[in-house]
Amino acid sequence: MDTINHKPNISKDSFRDTIATVDKDGERVWVYPTKPKGKYYDLRTWFTWFYLAVFFTLPFIKYNGEPLFLFNVAEKKFILFGAIFWAQDFFIFGLGMLIFIVIIALFTVVFGRLFCGWACPQTIFMEMIFRKIEYWIDGDANYQKALKKMPWNAYKIKKRLIKFLIFYGVSFIISCGLLSYIISVDQVYSILKSPALHTGYFIGILLFTTVFFFIYWWFREQVCLIVCPYGRMQGVLTDKNTVAVAYDYVRGEDRHKFKKNELRIGGDCIDCNLCVKVCPTGIDIRNGLQLECVSCTACMDACDNIMESVGLEKGLIRYASEEGIKNKVKLRFTTRMKAYSVVLLVLVGVEVALLTTRSDYDATILRAKGMLFQEQPNNQLSNVFTIKLVNKTRKQLPIELKVENFKDYKLKMIGKDITLKSEGISEGGFFVFLNKSDIHDRKVKLEIGVYTNGKKIKTVKTNFLGPIKFK
Repeated sequence: MDTINHKPNISKDSFRDTIATVDKDGERVWVYPTKPKGKYYDLRTWFTWFYLAVFFTLPFIKYNGEPLFLFNVAEKKFILFGAIFWAQDFFIFGLGMLIFIVIIALFTVVFGRLFCGWACPQTIFMEMIFRKIEYWIDGDANYQKALKKMPWNAYKIKKRLIKFLIFYGVSFIISCGLLSYIISVDQVYSILKSPALHTGYFIGILLFTTVFFFIYWWFREQVCLIVCPYGRMQGVLTDKNTVAVAYDYVRGEDRHKFKKNELRIGGDCIDCNLCVKVCPTGIDIRNGLQLECVSCTACMDACDNIMESVGLEKGLIRYASEEGIKNKVKLRFTTRMKAYSVVLLVLVGVEVALLTTRSDYDATILRAKGMLFQEQPNNQLSNVFTIKLVNKTRKQLPIELKVENFKDYKLKMIGKDITLKSEGISEGGFFVFLNKSDIHDRKVKLEIGVYTNGKKIKTVKTNFLGPIKFK
């Protein structure tokens, strides 16, 4: 039988069918990125120091005795800039999350994954802390590969043990820092001071630590490729006008090796492959925008260093848009960007209004269920009401109730006077007495003011029920 050999028809975009960290057999391909160096790497290092200073300092800053930021999910208590929010304010947080999503969408439309490369905790901790520790202990990429292949001996065991202990220790510090935003730094300090008295919490800290250790020791870039949904979002949010870390293929192709004193008639890319070697996710940025790219700028630094060393113009890999590279045009504020901006401004306006009108106290007053009016002496009628008060502050306050829209009335508490509990809910009951002559409809509107120490903190509207009609 004759055999006809066909040349494989491989699409130029076939690289998108796989990811760089998985081989054709589905096995993990471990990434050993070469240590980057350059102005962007230096800027990211300085930003990391600032980022870490803020991250570990904020839990210690207090306002009126409360942490500046606290996200206590278990107790449904949240503090932002010293203002306490409880479950009753959850709709404000819901709108805040919606605004955050729109901000992400708008930011991604314009700047792509700039956040991932410069401010994402995963990238900062992995690339700017744990990776640097790894370079310090194991050496650069070639040394790490050699150590990987080396048989287990005293030298390798020592290296691995030191790395393990430092990685776990740093993970422990990060875990404590994160929990300081959830259960407060004072609580974390108490747990660490007396772990035997807080066994459950201490085990929780160790579990958090182990999760972080697993991520930065083994899982690494897979968080960005598999777990994080942001990479998938960029596929529908970015377009040809989005700024990203991009290779200038117009200037770079056709690529070929550099030869000293040659007159280059092709592109500026000398095919040194260093942009691939420094990439923490193992991609070739010259293939175009890819899911795995986190815009860390390592390839930009590597390419600029090479261009400078061979006497060519820097910026072959730079922040640019597809439209900008193809047609050499500047970034335009597109219709989609304008639409996102309008939606964002509206949502921010609503959120600001909710925050500024939010009260530290909530009150609900209802007529007692199943009860009508009561005939009283002196030609009066009474209704029984129940009151529920929510105090979002740490102050315990006495409460006084007054009917605001009737001059001639009497209000009598059932049982003890109500005290507004600190960070709690108070309930009680009371009678309101009105003259029959003041009741002209079946339902009469009541405005009841809630006072503490002579200051009105809330006005609640309810109904006073009378007979069908008095003539």
